[in-house]
Amino acid sequence: MNILKKIFKKNKATGQRNTFLIMGTFITGIIVLLVIAGIFYTPYDPTKMDSSAKLQGISLKHIMGTDHMGRDVFSRVLYGSRVTLAIATSTIIIGAGIGTIIGAFTGYFGGIVDEVIMRIIDAMLAFPSILLALVFVSLFGTGTYQVAIALGISFIPSFARIVRGEILRCKNMDYVEVARLQGVSDLRIIFVHILPNTVGVLMSTIMIGFNNAVLAEAGLSFLGIGAQPPYASLGNMLSDAQSYLFTQPSYVLSIGVTIVLTVLGFSFLSEGIKRWE
Repeated sequence: MNILKKIFKKNKATGQRNTFLIMGTFITGIIVLLVIAGIFYTPYDPTKMDSSAKLQGISLKHIMGTDHMGRDVFSRVLYGSRVTLAIATSTIIIGAGIGTIIGAFTGYFGGIVDEVIMRIIDAMLAFPSILLALVFVSLFGTGTYQVAIALGISFIPSFARIVRGEILRCKNMDYVEVARLQGVSDLRIIFVHILPNTVGVLMSTIMIGFNNAVLAEAGLSFLGIGAQPPYASLGNMLSDAQSYLFTQPSYVLSIGVTIVLTVLGFSFLSEGIKRWE
C-alpha cells in the first residue's frame, strides 16, 4: 500500500502526479497479472488444434478469435507472452548483472584494464543490440535458451557503460571519501555505499532494457531464429499471423497490440522512474 501511495502521490514542487509511472504501472501490472494467471489457467489448450474452428473472428467463445490451425488466440497470447517475458527477464538478469559488475569495477578502479574494456564495449555499442544478438545466435544456435543468452550478452555493454558513468560520478563524493578514511574496503564502498545511490538510474535503464528485450526477442522469433516450436512466443506467433492480415485482421492485431502495450508499459515505467521524486 505504501508503494501505491508513492506512485499516486503528487509532486511537492509541481503539484502534479507522476502520470508516466501511474500509466506504466497500470499497463505492465495488467499484462504481468494476465501472464501469471495464464500459468494456472487458460480457456483452451494453447497447442490444441481444431480444423473446424480455423480463423474464426472475435466472439464470446474466442475473445481474440482463432488462428490458422484452429487454436484459441487468447490462450496462445497468454502462453506466448509468458515465453517472451521469460526471455526478456533472462536477458536483463544476464545483461544487467554482468554489465553492472563490469561497470562498477572499471569505473571505480580505472587504469589500463578500464581503458581496454571500455574500448571493447565502445566497439560493441557501435552495433545495434539486435545485430550483436544475431551474431551470438549464429554461435549458440536457435532456441529459447540460446536467444536469452545471446540477447543477455548483447545487452552487457549498455549496462556497463551506464553503471561506469554513475560510479565515476559518485566515487569522489564526500560520503565515499569518509568511508575510505574509516578504512572501509573497496568492495563495500562499491556495493554498499555507491551502487545503492544509482538505483534510480539503474531501474530506469532496466525498464528500457525490458522494452528492448521484448522487441529484440519478437524480432528474432519473427525471423524464425528465436523461440522454436512447440514453444510459442509473441514474435513467432506474429510471423505466423502476418499472412492473414487482410483475411483475419483480429488474429494479427491481437498479437501486435499485446507487443505494443507491453513495450509501452515498460517505456512509461522507465520515464516515470526518471521523474520519481
